[in-house]
Amino acid sequence: MKKISKHNLLYFFIVSSFLCIKSNGQDAKTSVSVDPKIDQLLKEKRKLNNSLFLNEGYKIQIFYGNSEDSKKKLQEFNREFKDLDSTIVFNSPNYKVWVGNFKTRIEVERVMIDIKKKYPSALIIKPSN
Repeated sequence: MKKISKHNLLYFFIVSSFLCIKSNGQDAKTSVSVDPKIDQLLKEKRKLNNSLFLNEGYKIQIFYGNSEDSKKKLQEFNREFKDLDSTIVFNSPNYKVWVGNFKTRIEVERVMIDIKKKYPSALIIKPSN
């Protein structure tokens, strides 16, 4: 076996003492501030994800016609029925105002009773892509 020289012994001692010294680099406290708008966006995204499903749902069409009239109907509907989602869909040459995203026929018929009072020409549809 080789003898350990004083130089190697000193080098080993210095290296091992550096490794044994406690490091304070990981003791820092970190705080993350989140903009409240991010939480709001996440809630909206979850709501949207829960309401999406492929070609299995029903909607209610409350209007079809030109662009300006459909925008007015959409705003009018949103003021009266705040808890239902609504959108404008373009199907050449008409714009359509569709309401809700219902999974079952019974569910859409329950809501249809209230909507028919204000929009008598409303009809239940099952859109396909």
